[in-house]
Amino acid sequence: MSQIHQLIENSKVNESIARKLFEIETEVLACQSSEELLERLLGLIQTKFQLSGISLLLAEPTPISYLINGNLQSNWHQKNTSQISAEKLSLLHIDKKPMLTNQLEQLDNIVPKTLLVGAKSAALTPLSLEGKLFGSLLFTDKSSARFHQDLGTFHLEQLAVKVSLCLSNVLIREQLQYMAHYDRLTGVANRRLMEVCIAEEQIRQRRYGVPFSVLFIDCNKFKVINDTYGHDCGDKVLTYVASQLQELVRENDKCFRYAGDEFVVVLASQTLLEAEQASDRLCQFFEKNPMPYQNSRLPVSISCGAAASSGAETMDELLKTADKNLYVNKKANNGMVFKL
Repeated sequence: MSQIHQLIENSKVNESIARKLFEIETEVLACQSSEELLERLLGLIQTKFQLSGISLLLAEPTPISYLINGNLQSNWHQKNTSQISAEKLSLLHIDKKPMLTNQLEQLDNIVPKTLLVGAKSAALTPLSLEGKLFGSLLFTDKSSARFHQDLGTFHLEQLAVKVSLCLSNVLIREQLQYMAHYDRLTGVANRRLMEVCIAEEQIRQRRYGVPFSVLFIDCNKFKVINDTYGHDCGDKVLTYVASQLQELVRENDKCFRYAGDEFVVVLASQTLLEAEQASDRLCQFFEKNPMPYQNSRLPVSISCGAAASSGAETMDELLKTADKNLYVNKKANNGMVFKL
C-alpha cells in the first residue's frame, strides 16, 4: 500500500474512532448519577469498540468511595469496579498518560489477575478529579495486536479528559444531594428525608389503608458519655447506634437521625403492637451488645417510644406521641449507668 493510501486508511480509522467517541460522549452527558454514567460509559465502550473486557479501577481512597459506600453502593459497583492502591495506579500512568501494552506481565501485582483472564493486550485510560489521579478505565482484548505501546494515545487522552469532566460534574451534584439528605457523621438519612418518607406513608395509608408506625429513639445517658469520655467517644456512640439500627430494622423500614442523639425509625405496614415489639427487640439488642471502645466495651442503651398512625393526625402530632411514649419508657427504665 502506498504512503498516500495508508494515510487515507488511517484517516478513515481515526474518523470512525472519533465518531464513536462523540456518540459515547453524547450519551453520557445526559446521565444524572455517577453510577448511571459509569454503567452506560463502560457498556457503550465495550459494545462500540468490541472489547473482550472493560472495568473500572479505583484508587483507595477515592472521591467515589464516599458515594458508593453503605446505602449508596450497588451491585453494579461491586461487579464492575476493583480497588487499587494509589501508588500502583500511579505506576500505570506515568505523567497521567494512557498505557497500552501486549506484554501483560507488566501488569503483574498491579492489576487484579481476574481482570486479565483470556486477555492478550490491554489499554488503561487515567481518570482525574481536580487534577488528582483517582482511577483508570481498563480495556482488554483477546488479540495481542489490539493494544501495544507503538499505538498513539490521542483518542484515549481525549476520552480521559471528557469522562473526567463529566464524572466531576456528576459527583459534585451527588455530593450536594448527599449533604442535603444524609447526616455526615452517622451516614443515615436526615430529618428532611424523614419528612418525605412519613408524608409518603401517610398518603399510602389514606389511599390504601396500609398502616405504619414510627419509633422515636434516643441514647440513654448520652450527656454522661460526652462529659466522661469526650465528644469523640460521643460521636462513636452515635455512629454505632445508627449503624446497628440500620442493620436491625427490615429492608423496607427507614432509619433517620432526627437531632442530637435522637433517631426516628419509620416502620412500614406495622401496627402499634408490632412497633412495640420492634422497640423491645432494639432495646434488648443494645443492652446485650456493648460498643467496642479502647480495647474494652462501653455499655450503650437506648430508649424507644412507639406510635402508630391513624391516618388523621399530622406528622408533628405522630412524632410528639412517639416522643411522649419514649420519655414514659425512659422514666420507667431510668436509663443505664455507663462504666468502662
